[in-house]
Amino acid sequence: MRNTLENATPIKRYSIKEEVANGITHGLGVLFGFVALTILLVLSIMKKEPLSIVSFSIYGSCIILMYLSSTLYHSIPHENVKKILRVFDHSSIYLFIAGTYTPIALLTMDGALRIGVLVAVWSIALFGITFKISTYKKMDRFKKLSLGLYLFMGWIAVFTVKPIIQTTSFRFFVWILVGGLLYTLGTIFYAMKKIPYSHAVWHVFVLSASVVHFLGIFLYLA
Repeated sequence: MRNTLENATPIKRYSIKEEVANGITHGLGVLFGFVALTILLVLSIMKKEPLSIVSFSIYGSCIILMYLSSTLYHSIPHENVKKILRVFDHSSIYLFIAGTYTPIALLTMDGALRIGVLVAVWSIALFGITFKISTYKKMDRFKKLSLGLYLFMGWIAVFTVKPIIQTTSFRFFVWILVGGLLYTLGTIFYAMKKIPYSHAVWHVFVLSASVVHFLGIFLYLA
């Protein structure tokens, strides 16, 4: 196992200050995840809505898992442990995206569309995680493919504009759209590896987008 990890793709080294910034920005995301999960669960339990309870539980848990994986990855310096956590960090992004889609699909869609969207996003998530685990020795070789898959998965929502607006409102779709744009703009900084603190800036975009999506879900689906 040790030799296998040593042969894995070398991890980009950030300065100590950069890693502190990386850890703090997504450490705040962990706190946000617990707050979001608590608020949404309390509201859905008070209303006695089983579907909301299930969808918000999945959504909130995926938020926490993604931010926790990222925080641990950037906070633990041990090289071999870091290589393992990197797989968790990258894989949890797929769960995070699928988890965000879950309440939207369950609470704004019906019939074949609901099933189709859920099957699509969770199938892509399963494929992405399996791919990350099976290629962890050369993750950087496929980073563009992974980024493209994240973006494709995130923008599946454009195919569901009409039913979302019909069930909720155009304003809800605007919240989802703004969040998606923030994630997408953030990838610009994610790609700027040579600029100091660019990764922390990417984290800020991700956290901001998460908050925007939560507010949309809280205002229109909770």
